[in-house]
Amino acid sequence: MEKKIKTQEINKKLEYIGLNLEDIPKTLKLVEDLQFKPNVGFDEKKYRQYRYVSPKEIQILLSPTNRLDDIKDKYLNASPLADYLDSKSEENKEKYETFLRMLKEIKISDIEKIEQEQQQINKKIPFKVRYPGNYLWQIYYSEETDKYFMIVPTEDKDYSTFFYVLKKQIEKKKAGRVFVPISNLDYSRELLNKTEIQSLENYLWLFTKDWPSIYEVEDKNEKTSLQIVGETEVYGKIKSEYKVKLSNKIEATKFFKLVKALFILQTELPNYYKFETQIDKEGSLEFYYDNELIEYDELSDWVNKEYKKLLKIEQTALKDCKISQEKLDKLKKQSEELEVEYLSKEKQISTFLECKKTFFGKVKYFFKYGNKKTKSKGKDNIKEQETEKQEVKEENIEQKLKAQYTLDELLQKGKSTSEKETSLRNIKMDINALKLKNLNLTKKIQNAMSYIEEIDSHKKSIFEFWKYSNKDEVKQLEEGEEEVITNVKPHSKIFDYEEDFEEFGTAIDDIQRTIYSKEELDNIYLTTTNQLEIINKLKVGSFTAKELEMWNKQIKTDLKNDSEISEEEVIDIFGGLVEDTRKITKLANKSHREQPKNKYAILRVSKSLKTVEYKAALNNAIEIIEQALEKNKLTQDITGYRWMPEEQNIDTNEFNVFNLNAEKEIENALLGTENGKINLYKMNFSKGINAVAFSNCVYYDNQNKTLPLGMDKDTRMLVNILDTEISLKNKKVVRVAKLEDEKEDASKIIIKTINLLEYDVKEEE
Repeated sequence: MEKKIKTQEINKKLEYIGLNLEDIPKTLKLVEDLQFKPNVGFDEKKYRQYRYVSPKEIQILLSPTNRLDDIKDKYLNASPLADYLDSKSEENKEKYETFLRMLKEIKISDIEKIEQEQQQINKKIPFKVRYPGNYLWQIYYSEETDKYFMIVPTEDKDYSTFFYVLKKQIEKKKAGRVFVPISNLDYSRELLNKTEIQSLENYLWLFTKDWPSIYEVEDKNEKTSLQIVGETEVYGKIKSEYKVKLSNKIEATKFFKLVKALFILQTELPNYYKFETQIDKEGSLEFYYDNELIEYDELSDWVNKEYKKLLKIEQTALKDCKISQEKLDKLKKQSEELEVEYLSKEKQISTFLECKKTFFGKVKYFFKYGNKKTKSKGKDNIKEQETEKQEVKEENIEQKLKAQYTLDELLQKGKSTSEKETSLRNIKMDINALKLKNLNLTKKIQNAMSYIEEIDSHKKSIFEFWKYSNKDEVKQLEEGEEEVITNVKPHSKIFDYEEDFEEFGTAIDDIQRTIYSKEELDNIYLTTTNQLEIINKLKVGSFTAKELEMWNKQIKTDLKNDSEISEEEVIDIFGGLVEDTRKITKLANKSHREQPKNKYAILRVSKSLKTVEYKAALNNAIEIIEQALEKNKLTQDITGYRWMPEEQNIDTNEFNVFNLNAEKEIENALLGTENGKINLYKMNFSKGINAVAFSNCVYYDNQNKTLPLGMDKDTRMLVNILDTEISLKNKKVVRVAKLEDEKEDASKIIIKTINLLEYDVKEEE
């Protein structure tokens, strides 16, 4: 009976495919010499070419190998499909049994899935070119004979593509084409050669911080294009998908030369050039410098403009160098004079200290220096005098401007300009060092003069001088002053989401468990749910009775449809208390035995909940949340993001929630509106702003004290921006391209224009 069922299943599959094992079509028996020469050592997992190929043009070979085996072994052991369909020959008996086994293992639904996928791809090539299951095709191309063939590894488990091709070959109607990667085939060099493509990968990585995938794609008309796909940072850590399609050699050469030129400039002259990437309306890659789009056709004019700009900077630097050098020379001369004067004062004081030790020495000093007041030779030089700027004859670096400058000339001018600016910076550093030195010398001279004047004041008579010289304490020479830098505000640590989020989450969760009661955390939890919308309407007074009634009905419907909680569990006399024997659950791979919060229990939702009761519960929540916000302040500067439709703005009177993860907020924005334009608010919150993070204690009760510390459920926080100073820092328009379904490479691409508004938010003074 079982054998009969299996036979029926095989017959059903054979019927679906259209194959009669007793009458094999002549086309399947046809075997042609392929003369294929495998690229040994070639990475089979990295596809370089995608083509539309007719299934009827593909010769099928089966090989008793695995897909990951070396191509040389797969091809060497491969046999024509006809051998595996031969049930009469003893020589091919084992191969025939292998074919039947493969037929048993395949499901018709798997073949249908391939057909549906190809129908979709035939309408439009996937944005990322590759697609799920593309590795199953194992299609090869022999350049010697201009023929396609398929190697089917019989040791694999998925034979869907093989049976799909077989079905299409048997069909009498036109089979159409399949879009497949061509295995073991290098770039054709039709648009760019291999070296250029490899260089292009390196160049693009510098600008996008992501390794691109570059494919040669042959369309249905056998026209080849070069398609480059990857991710790029469009603003800070915000990333976007991109695809560059180069349809011919001219386009490919222009793009390559543009990227190469920008790469050379940014690597050779990093002080002057840093190019940014953006996405255009089609999702292609654009390059900007100082908010100016750089295109190949305008590159020559841009190089000319930049050359002249660098020439002007060089001339200014040279002029400033000469002025600064003159100032430096004056300071050096002043320093020399001050040193001479200081040494003379130091010598006189040293002589006095030595002479005071003996009677004859004191007498000698008294008569040697007499009663003359010591004058300062360099007194006029003690104070730095302001010198007016004089006309300085510029070094002749003027040149006859050419009609066109090359990239090499721009590089040389950039290096020359950099040297002049470096020289100017060094001179200015020397000036500052000499100013400090001269200030110290001046102070020392003043101290020495005061000391000497004190000695001279006791030289009216030998007896008074004798008395002064015999004092036990002698005023010492004071040192000069150290440089003091004032009015410099220390930089706050810049919050980096990837590096700092885990530490921040742990720290703030620990704080919030200490300062907040269960009631406060319960009501804060409501702002993480869909109840935030009606809460804000109540808070700012923009609701209607009809809206409130609708929300009341909706939450009761949600409770009814929630399979994880019942009304009896909502009205629980234990008030959230659970036994220690509660089932252990995982939170970001951390075990705990805590009860998750739910909006129904917090708002006491039941079938009989009246609208007035619902409103009272929400108003009570608003009051508690406002009080809770006042209790907690940010302990560091941090940045939050929030997207809104283009026509909406942030209302500071509402409870506002911001995401610390910019990419997550962008992802929500791309899927959250049909409109092509959105606002993305980047809020730089300063230390001291009132905020509550949606940490673990907001999402779970912690009755058993087993809840892990951190922000493992959410990356957002509730921030009070009502009584703050908000100032616009930057405004920029960027585009972001994302797949509608990130797990599906053949998914539709979504491109949104984003008005990025960056604000600084500080405590109100």
